[in-house]
Amino acid sequence: MEYVEPAVCIANCLGTPISTYLQYHRKLNNYVRNLKRIRDELNSQMEDIEMLLKAELLHHVGKIPKKGVENWLENVKMMIREARDVENKVGNGRFFFRACNGKLVDKMTREMQKFLDKAPNLSQSLVIDGPSGGLPLLTSELVGEEAVREEIWPCLMQEEVSKIGVWGMGGVGKTTIMKHIHNDLLKEQRFERVIWVTISKEFDIVKLQDDIASALNGYMPKEGNKVRRAAILSELLKKVGKHVLILDDVWDKVSLEEVGIPEPSSSNGCKLVLTTRVEQVCKYMECKVIKVKPLSKEEALTLFLNKVGPNILQSPTLMPTLRLVVKECAGLPLTIVVIAGTMKGEDDPRIWKNALKDLKERIGKVEGVEAEVIERLKFSFNHLKDEKMKHCFLHCALYPEDYSIWKDELIESWIDEGFIDEMDTRQEMKDKGHAILKKLEDNSLLENVSYSDQKVKMHDAVRDMALSITSMNPRYMIQAGFQLQKLPKEEEWTVDIEKVSLMDNSISEISIDMVPLKCQRLTTLLLQDNPVKKISDSFFANIPCLSVLNLSSTKIKCLPNSISELKNLTALLLCGCEELSQLPSLSKLQGLKKLDLSYTIIEEVPEGMDMLINLRYLDLNVRTLKDVPTGLLPKLFCLEHFKLFRGKKISLKAEEVTPLEKLEFFYGRFEDLHELNKFVSSMQQCKKSLFKYLLQVGSSPCMYEGDKIISINELEYCGDELIMLPADIQELHICNCHNLRSLSEDISSFKNVMDLRASIIMDCQGIECVVSLSSFSSSWTHPFQSLELLSLSRLPKLSELIKFEGFGSATTSILTPSAIFSHLKQIYIHNCSSMKALLPHWLLPNLWNLEVIQVESCDELVEILAAPTSEDEDKRSDASIKFHLPKLRVLRLMKLPKLKSICSKSGVMICDCL
Repeated sequence: MEYVEPAVCIANCLGTPISTYLQYHRKLNNYVRNLKRIRDELNSQMEDIEMLLKAELLHHVGKIPKKGVENWLENVKMMIREARDVENKVGNGRFFFRACNGKLVDKMTREMQKFLDKAPNLSQSLVIDGPSGGLPLLTSELVGEEAVREEIWPCLMQEEVSKIGVWGMGGVGKTTIMKHIHNDLLKEQRFERVIWVTISKEFDIVKLQDDIASALNGYMPKEGNKVRRAAILSELLKKVGKHVLILDDVWDKVSLEEVGIPEPSSSNGCKLVLTTRVEQVCKYMECKVIKVKPLSKEEALTLFLNKVGPNILQSPTLMPTLRLVVKECAGLPLTIVVIAGTMKGEDDPRIWKNALKDLKERIGKVEGVEAEVIERLKFSFNHLKDEKMKHCFLHCALYPEDYSIWKDELIESWIDEGFIDEMDTRQEMKDKGHAILKKLEDNSLLENVSYSDQKVKMHDAVRDMALSITSMNPRYMIQAGFQLQKLPKEEEWTVDIEKVSLMDNSISEISIDMVPLKCQRLTTLLLQDNPVKKISDSFFANIPCLSVLNLSSTKIKCLPNSISELKNLTALLLCGCEELSQLPSLSKLQGLKKLDLSYTIIEEVPEGMDMLINLRYLDLNVRTLKDVPTGLLPKLFCLEHFKLFRGKKISLKAEEVTPLEKLEFFYGRFEDLHELNKFVSSMQQCKKSLFKYLLQVGSSPCMYEGDKIISINELEYCGDELIMLPADIQELHICNCHNLRSLSEDISSFKNVMDLRASIIMDCQGIECVVSLSSFSSSWTHPFQSLELLSLSRLPKLSELIKFEGFGSATTSILTPSAIFSHLKQIYIHNCSSMKALLPHWLLPNLWNLEVIQVESCDELVEILAAPTSEDEDKRSDASIKFHLPKLRVLRLMKLPKLKSICSKSGVMICDCL
């Protein structure tokens, strides 16, 4: 539905001479080859200049790069990234027309050629003398963090920013960056003093006061109360004048007043910079927050090679293993420096392979790494005061390395494990889960996946730290993603194991002799994403206390009968077991809280389902399911989440669902409109609000995106009964409902709808208008005030969007509610053969948010923006009417044989964003 970027590209081609246009079209491949050639030349030139610059700086102490050289390098790096983006877009067929691609590629090639022509002269020096003054800190080479440095530096130069928080996980390079900035500030000579203080893990105000005073060569009395010491330190700092105070490795909030640090401000010109692993520390101290991310693969390899020694480069046989070692460093500069230092000078391939093995088992086995990295990360873990939050974090280590985890899936698993305390509603538990996720992200123990804010992942180094904890207490066995073909060996199944993760392997069979010991403490067994076809019937006898069993996306055809004996089982997850056709009786599993059978091929609900009185979560999104026995659902009175396949085979009556008073999430199909109305009515009477629902009558013609959806298809009316909608509906789909004339006339509760964001209507023979305003008072808040998307397809009688019944057109502008369509962003009209004008002129003042108009195959459409009446035109005489659509970006008109104008002859269309 999003056509904006292709449309913009097409618009850029408009006005191009036809000969040039055809050349772009025919010679696209030549343009792409030329782009790659120029890009490679520019990249080679950049590398040569960077190498020469490093050599000059190394041999000439006190020199700094010329500003022009720095600017050229920075701009070229950005240009090369943009060129790669263009190549990807063209290669993926991002835009519709070859000519548009050709023009885009040609433009980028010309810009790169300009930079190549302006490259610094390699025969001249690239450096100049730097300013004198100050004692710089010893620091390592800055690799990969230049972008962050360039984000921090302007903040120090601007008066508006007084406090800066630089945060990121341990070892990511925060301290290195700030040491470079400290040294650059000394050269800049903008401040009287630049003060560096490292805060210990166990924060101590007295020690911090002493360290600051020592850095200032000032006197701080050993005795005296905190208030007096703070006053003395404050006076010392004020005497210094304009200064920058850098606090490195801050773990918790610091009260500047208690320490004696004057509040930095634009009036005193002072700055405070802190580095931390906890984002909340930055926010509490009201800092401008700047995040430092791990190095890319290329940057990490460059840093490693710089530290490991030149003789390694002369041994190409080492490079494959070396690259894997660098990968295990996880992009953390500190880890890279320590491991490279450990391996410096080694050229024996066997030693490198052994080092790689040790790194995979635990990075801490390499000398120095545990002290420098693992222990810091462990402290971050120990800093979590809530024991259940620690369990939530450790649970993430059960996933394979570098695995992107859906946030909702992770929170559900925490609920399954009992890490989140029982609350009044499941939604409250999910909210708690999101709060825990946020805390873990703030502490840099989890990170958002860059391409999606719906996923998180555990950094490799952080996962290594977690694995070092789970190998001791609590006792986990984690061999996820190891490509195992069999269960782990006998000696690995110890009696004290609590959780086992074997997900994402190649295990096809599980038999009793694979687990000879009785694992009395084992509560979690994760086997998802394995090609498991068969499980020995007596296998589960060895794990009697099992609570969570995940067999999702396996090839299991039937579960062994012994699963019925797992009386402690609370979660049985079988999602995506596409060959699973039957289950044994579940009657004994009365502790079961979650049962996920989605995308299996069962035809009947499992025997004994009516005994699962503690069931909270039931997913029966099963295409092959024939029926849900009458009377079953009311017995599952604890259900909070219920999802049922919405095909024609199976439907529900309202009385089956209304007794589920704890229901919060419901996807299901009702037998007819009468049953839907009964359920909606019961919701309103009980003042019950589902957090998420998809209520359907008929089949499912559309894709759904919202949280609260009603879909009505192939409607057969029950007498004169009107459609009833919940007041909180967000998305409405109507298809093949031929008796409808308009939403306002045929939906009894339409005027009470407050948050409708999308309305999709198609294949309805009787629809004459979307809404008739005779049914509404102009003073009411209109149901369409929140609408963002309106899609109308194949409506042969639709003549107008809004109809005023019983009023002359001259009064419509007075009666039109100002909120109607005020949030509308996209409107799509397709095959509506009775429409002659799309938007009436009196509605246009409301459409200030409209971004996309697409109209196609409307045979009678004459104009897009309807002309005012002759009466209105007489009043305006010769004055033109201005139609303002300030956010309209895309206007797409196709197959409109009678279209005469976009707006009337007296109109002027003003669309600055088109």
